[in-house]
Amino acid sequence: MKAINVGIIGVSGYTGLELLKMLIHHPIFAFAYCANTEGGTTVCELHPALLGVCDLAVEKVDLDHAARVCELVFLALPHKTAMNTAKGLLERGVKIVDLSADYRLTQENYEAFYCEHEDVANLSHAVYSIPELHGNSAKGAQLIANPGCHVTASLMALTPFLEHIDLSNPIFIDSKTGVSGAGKSPSASAHYVSVNDNINCYNIIKHRHAIEIEQHAGSLCGCDVKVTFVPSLVPMTRGMLACVYATLKSDIDPLAVIEQFYKNKPFVRIRTAPPHTKMTSGTNFADIYATRHANALVAICAIDNLMRGASSQAVVNANIMMGLPEEMGIPKIAYVP
Repeated sequence: MKAINVGIIGVSGYTGLELLKMLIHHPIFAFAYCANTEGGTTVCELHPALLGVCDLAVEKVDLDHAARVCELVFLALPHKTAMNTAKGLLERGVKIVDLSADYRLTQENYEAFYCEHEDVANLSHAVYSIPELHGNSAKGAQLIANPGCHVTASLMALTPFLEHIDLSNPIFIDSKTGVSGAGKSPSASAHYVSVNDNINCYNIIKHRHAIEIEQHAGSLCGCDVKVTFVPSLVPMTRGMLACVYATLKSDIDPLAVIEQFYKNKPFVRIRTAPPHTKMTSGTNFADIYATRHANALVAICAIDNLMRGASSQAVVNANIMMGLPEEMGIPKIAYVP
């Protein structure tokens, strides 16, 4: 099969590093271009763990050069920066998998929680894709809006039960994330002294990922979905555990529901006991468990926030986009112990 040249813009951060680790060894994607806002360095200088593995130069972003050497580019950039870069690449005929929030929401929802949208024309045809929930919608797309970690874990736990829960009653989502979810740039809230031996909730109810969960859960079931979303920062490097609490209206076996819903999905593992985050560390797996007490539902999803919550899901989506097997080049062995 012919190689497909790909690149990364935004290679400096944690999600950029995870993309690098997969693309270096991908059977079809040929890693041809990487850039950040400064340039003038190399991959192994930015990520010393890759010394002797990848010494590719890291360039200052040049859209004309990227378009000459790449058929597909992954954007691991902050919101707003991503949309401006994506717009220029799309005009040059390059396919995009965007890991930012810039194309995940309607214009109204985006502008209510982020900033003015500067690429409304492309927003209208961006494909939002969690493959197990959206099928092969990414196939042949020009622009994929790659969902983030909190939303991926929450929707994967919630979606199988949308037809079985009473949507007039509250849906609560408690989602815990490792510190790498805060990104590579240092901050007071992610400082060792703040995180070690500590756990804290942040942006309770008003977190901007709540509207993303509501928008896409609603589109999947064709009805209005409202959630109360509570994220927490926990003292671990990577991993995420989303717990969904809702009221059932049907007499169902929750495990049987998720087993049927995710049947033959290679990156979903149904657990018969609550999953641990370590079970998925370094992989694209989503480990899901569900149970009930009377009419109360508890559904749990564990993922790696940097992988299934960002970079490995982006590569799966790119595989689908380009007509490749979705499992191609995707890690399946967890970082344990």
